[in-house]
Amino acid sequence: MRSVQLTEPRRFEPITLDEPTAPAHGEALVATRQMGVCGTDLGGYLGKMPFFSYPRIIGHELGVEVVAVGTGVSNVKPGDRCCVRPYVVCGECYACRRGAVNCCVKSQTLGVMCDGGLRERFVIDADLLHTSATLDFEQLALVETLAIGCHAVDRAEIAEGDAVLIIGVGPIGLSALEFARIAGGELTVVDLSTERLARVR
Repeated sequence: MRSVQLTEPRRFEPITLDEPTAPAHGEALVATRQMGVCGTDLGGYLGKMPFFSYPRIIGHELGVEVVAVGTGVSNVKPGDRCCVRPYVVCGECYACRRGAVNCCVKSQTLGVMCDGGLRERFVIDADLLHTSATLDFEQLALVETLAIGCHAVDRAEIAEGDAVLIIGVGPIGLSALEFARIAGGELTVVDLSTERLARVR
């Protein structure tokens, strides 16, 4: 099975992997159909991302197709198109037991601390998959990025007419901008990049 591995900063290599094992209880075998390249991936490539370890198969912004499922899986079935929640959590620590899985003390991000989706197929916990009957694989690969902006706006509880300052309009800033606009915020945007500001205008 083909893959590309970031063996060390600034060095990608094509590699061949063994085929994944059959999915166990609660797992799904998925095929990567689309992958976004994130600023985190760029930081890992440049050796500037402290959470990266090497060698690493990158890829956490993913549109995948379910190939097979293990026992006990009911949320997805073979053929489903899915986005991936790329945060692998323990489910047992204090934060996880309280439902604050984003604060899991053992959290591993796909493609950063553990291998991600830049490979043909891989096995993943099925509860990290979210199906869509309408989005295509390219759109599904954007869901993780858009979810960050959506979550930020939800937590800020932006209401019609609220003044909103967005600092930085890379992909995440643009995501926050769109959701803040939907919420009715009055937007001000700042960025050091004149190119990004021109795109926003």
